[in-house]
Amino acid sequence: MLRLAVATDAETYERMQAPLAERGIDAEYVPTAERTIPLDGDLGEFDVGFVFPPRLAEGGVASELLGVPWVNGREAILRSRHKGEALARLARAGLPTPETVVVSDPVDEADLAAAFERFEPPVVVKPNAVTRGIGVAKVADLDSFLGVCDYLDLVHDYRATGDRSFLVQEYLPDARDYRAMVLDGEYVGAVERRLPADALAAGQWKHNVHRGAEATGVDLAADLRGLAERAADAMGVRFLGVDLLVSGERAVVNETNARPTIDTVTKYEPGFWDDLAGLIRQTAGIQ
Repeated sequence: MLRLAVATDAETYERMQAPLAERGIDAEYVPTAERTIPLDGDLGEFDVGFVFPPRLAEGGVASELLGVPWVNGREAILRSRHKGEALARLARAGLPTPETVVVSDPVDEADLAAAFERFEPPVVVKPNAVTRGIGVAKVADLDSFLGVCDYLDLVHDYRATGDRSFLVQEYLPDARDYRAMVLDGEYVGAVERRLPADALAAGQWKHNVHRGAEATGVDLAADLRGLAERAADAMGVRFLGVDLLVSGERAVVNETNARPTIDTVTKYEPGFWDDLAGLIRQTAGIQ
């Protein structure tokens, strides 16, 4: 069997093992962080890797020791990792994105105020390189906005902080939130992330599954499918989650994720696992 190295042991790993084994691919978890890695050590014999490890420094070491090609390699991860860079790439390709200002700390208060005043409040303040909605805030007035920026400034003042940037974005009211999956340029399924009614009534607005939203499989409209495929093409990533926000008649690409969580197979198009297995074999050099 073809041996596939998987650098995380979360939901995706659990869901992929049986379907890929049925297709001649043995997916095995290879821990690359929170461990010691002797540089003359052996991480096992593999033919191909799934997605480059989450921690880039340790992942680079593990990748050299494994010596395998990755379905989504380091460059693919880097293109999607920083939200501002991804949005700039998408916008340059002519794709619709939310109006966004990238702030690189430290910044004068007058410049922050000018950035805020570009938008109709509320605005969304978002760290540039986090997932699962961590640290994302919605603020409706300038004083609150500057207060959030003060907290970010304190974090960024720590000398070991690598990324000292964040985004200020327009808020799209009542937007429907979709995660579309694109595999080797082709749309392969989507989910809509919805908050329960009681959460909405309590004032929650983030649609991240890890914040209590439910992911429901949907038959995405043809224009949104095309938008997701165009986003994956612009990003140059072969296995990509594309986050779409639809507010009224407007649809935008909000984020991309080169480490997308694979949901239950009922939420994807027929043949999803066959297509994924084919991409893994192609990456390994086996047609």
